[in-house]
Amino acid sequence: MHKFIRFANALSIFLGWLARPVLVVLVISMLYEVFVRFFLNAPTKWAFDISYMLNGSIFILGAGYALYNNDHVKIDFLSTKIPQKIKCYIDIFLYGFLFSPVIAGLAWVAIQRAIRALERGEVEAVSPWAPLMWPFYTVIAVGLTIFFIQCLAVVAQCYLDINKTKESHLE
Repeated sequence: MHKFIRFANALSIFLGWLARPVLVVLVISMLYEVFVRFFLNAPTKWAFDISYMLNGSIFILGAGYALYNNDHVKIDFLSTKIPQKIKCYIDIFLYGFLFSPVIAGLAWVAIQRAIRALERGEVEAVSPWAPLMWPFYTVIAVGLTIFFIQCLAVVAQCYLDINKTKESHLE
């Protein structure tokens, strides 16, 4: 179980690091768009598409990394007052039985959508630029899959923490 947790953490860290250069590309592309739009009066066709695709990619690539670092939004004033063992039981219930199945379902749909977009050569229909959609859908599928794996790692870590507490009480 420790190997699985390390593997999931490594995947989440990798995707978190991968999101960083994507953020740089997003900033540079938006700065370029602002410059050419306002100073050269020549807006680009691709700015809107790039902005939502890169922003969505950053968000989804960083989801597992945020969970790994315990950076998701929570009700901290309650969770700081709850004993660690109770927090683990709550996390096992929430991540294991509520959140993980939803994320797994979303990942499955995203994988199917990415495959279909690749097979059909799908492009963004409402865009004058009409970019291929499969790369964006693939990023979403990968990000959701790793987020799901990280949720399972949180559940596994909580299980180990609870059992470690039980073992320490038996000694």
